[in-house]
Amino acid sequence: MSIRPAAVRPLMLVAAALFLGVALTIRVLSDGRLEQYSGTALYASMVYAGVLFLWPRMSPLPAGAVALAFCWAVECAQLTGIPAALSARSLLARLVLGVQFDPTDVLWYPVGVVPLVAAHWLLDAPHRPTAQSPG
Repeated sequence: MSIRPAAVRPLMLVAAALFLGVALTIRVLSDGRLEQYSGTALYASMVYAGVLFLWPRMSPLPAGAVALAFCWAVECAQLTGIPAALSARSLLARLVLGVQFDPTDVLWYPVGVVPLVAAHWLLDAPHRPTAQSPG
């Protein structure tokens, strides 16, 4: 089974909304580590959906690499204090950029991206060229 390229963008919007809904539900029903770590992983999942929304024909591994690079860049930017200053003025900035660096987040981003890369890889399998044996 594969997904037509024309359907990728609407599907990624739905996926991002679902990831956000799950994250907000966990935030309301829980607190502590579950809230923090699941939020980090689901944020990375939303970024992956965003990458595919912007580039619907991108293959799984590059999409995963772009999503992780973005997440890690945002996390590293938190070391500068700029995201914290922007987050103090805007809820949207707080949701996208976070406030402070947490080295644990760096490890949780792949938890949100790798399963999506695997699912994308499996769905994309019919479109990948197969290796031909020399005849």
